[in-house]
Amino acid sequence: MAGKTTKRTGTSINFVYSYLSLTVFAFLAATIIPVSSEAALAATLSLGGSAIPALIFATTGNCAGVAFNYWLGWKGEEKLLHKLLQKKSIDRAYRITQRWGNWSLLLSWLPIIGDPITILAGVLRINFTLFAAVTFALRFLRYFVIIAIL
Repeated sequence: MAGKTTKRTGTSINFVYSYLSLTVFAFLAATIIPVSSEAALAATLSLGGSAIPALIFATTGNCAGVAFNYWLGWKGEEKLLHKLLQKKSIDRAYRITQRWGNWSLLLSWLPIIGDPITILAGVLRINFTLFAAVTFALRFLRYFVIIAIL
């Protein structure tokens, strides 16, 4: 079979780009940038993506995004907090985080207030191991449920 070539269809390359795009969208959706990772997940699956890799890539991107938020909060501290508190959703997230402390992380998966809670967790120096365990598990569960529904 020497000299025989195979034709490349590009399908596997499209899946790679689809999963990478899903990861990027999931990362951005975890920040305060208004992007829908759920829509990207649905698109990936509708284009023929498999559920397990989609779950892994979406979860990985979103977990990296919340870790980035935590880092921003940790590094930005009070200066960042003061600037962000001018927004109503951040103010509400701040009150929740101040009142409930570590328990507020259970709300971090919610739209609007969830992303600010992950930033505030860094500002308030919530233990990162606890932060990661709770927020990463919630991200996984959210995407698992979405995939099960789709």
